[in-house]
Amino acid sequence: MKAATADREESLRYLKALAEAARLDPAAHDRIVGSIYSEAERIAGAVVHRTRPKRDWDRRIDDILTSRWLGFPIMFLLLGAAFWLTITGANYPSRLLAAVLFWGQEQLAVLLGWLGAPSWLKEIVVDGMYRSLAWVVSIMLPPMAIFFPIFTLLEDLGYLPRVAFNLDRFFRMAGTHGKQALTMAMGFGCNAAGVVACRIIDSPRERLIARLTNVFVPCNGRFPTLITLAAVLAAGLGVSAYQTVFATAAVAGLVIAGIAATLFVSWLLSRTLLRGVPSSFTLELPPYRRPQVVQILARSFIDRTLFVLARAVTVAAPAGALIWLLANIDLNGQSIIQHMAAWLDPFARQIGLDGFILVAFILGLPANEIVLPILCMCYLSAGSMVELDSLSAIHRLFVVEHGWTWVTALCVMLFSLLHFPCGTTLYTIQKENGNWKWTFLAAAIPTLTAITVCFTVARTARILGLG
Repeated sequence: MKAATADREESLRYLKALAEAARLDPAAHDRIVGSIYSEAERIAGAVVHRTRPKRDWDRRIDDILTSRWLGFPIMFLLLGAAFWLTITGANYPSRLLAAVLFWGQEQLAVLLGWLGAPSWLKEIVVDGMYRSLAWVVSIMLPPMAIFFPIFTLLEDLGYLPRVAFNLDRFFRMAGTHGKQALTMAMGFGCNAAGVVACRIIDSPRERLIARLTNVFVPCNGRFPTLITLAAVLAAGLGVSAYQTVFATAAVAGLVIAGIAATLFVSWLLSRTLLRGVPSSFTLELPPYRRPQVVQILARSFIDRTLFVLARAVTVAAPAGALIWLLANIDLNGQSIIQHMAAWLDPFARQIGLDGFILVAFILGLPANEIVLPILCMCYLSAGSMVELDSLSAIHRLFVVEHGWTWVTALCVMLFSLLHFPCGTTLYTIQKENGNWKWTFLAAAIPTLTAITVCFTVARTARILGLG
């Protein structure tokens, strides 16, 4: 009995020593787990004998997909293909859906006229609420309907755990969790969906860091703005002959910059507001599976696409009414939007923007998709959201008529990439955390980051006489 008690006490002391070692040195956990697996493989190899050698295809594939030299190129190639399919494939259905919805706008106007609604009510409902809703749905729905099934397919195949395995080292260096790579990838489809996906992270501290930094990867709502402004930037730099290639490279560069910002801010948070030792991430890679196509389509559309779209619709409709009111209420001969732009202009100039651009981002809080239409409305002094029908028309409006330079275009792109989340994402963060403090910080942290980066770029360009 005494011997058993002594053995138990010795085991407890040994386990406490291991726990202390893991606390002081996060890498110790990996070494301990690695030694356990190595010992298990040694024992299995000594006692298990096969009459015929078995080909382990999963391991052979993993040797390629998780290798030091090929893992990252393959990962970027697959994710890049997913983004390309999403952006390219969403163009036509987006235009078709917009045509249908804006035809519905005309019918709604006719219906309200037939019902005898006053003109102010007809305009606020049709030009404000409905038009805002139509922009959000036509821009958000097609990309989400393409990206989420692709993402779910990779998940069902078993590839996403390999992505987490490849990126685990970088997120661990940032003091966070390797699973954040998966939630970050989901954010490319929609940041609100990325915030919901953070539930897969067990540690509350690391889950919160992932939610606060998910906004740094551009969602589908920001991609149209970034692509359009990349074309304006190409024209401003005089490379219009290679506009498509330059715009593609610029957007790809912004995606990489967003990933870098995610890692940097995660590292900063893990050493300031959210200090703590990174939790261990022992990932036993699951076997590759044959995807269930019907389940993928159902799960991606119902659980992700419709879920996110419903929250977007909840925010977009009332925001459209507010934007219409601000554009149509005059004070001393100018609309409230014009007064706001004049007040914000001195500060906006310091970060490479102008007052109307900053107003467009503020009023675009409900959904990133409506920032450019609001900006065009402000520049044209229109009473409702508009969108010009060609890149040449946008270039003429921004560059020729309002004096944009390549520095302006670059700063607008950077601000679009880094600024506060849309209303849907903030609403989702509040629902997930149940705490307004972290919701406020989820808006403040990226906004301060965007202001700092844009100020640095604009000031540097002025000092060097480049813009």
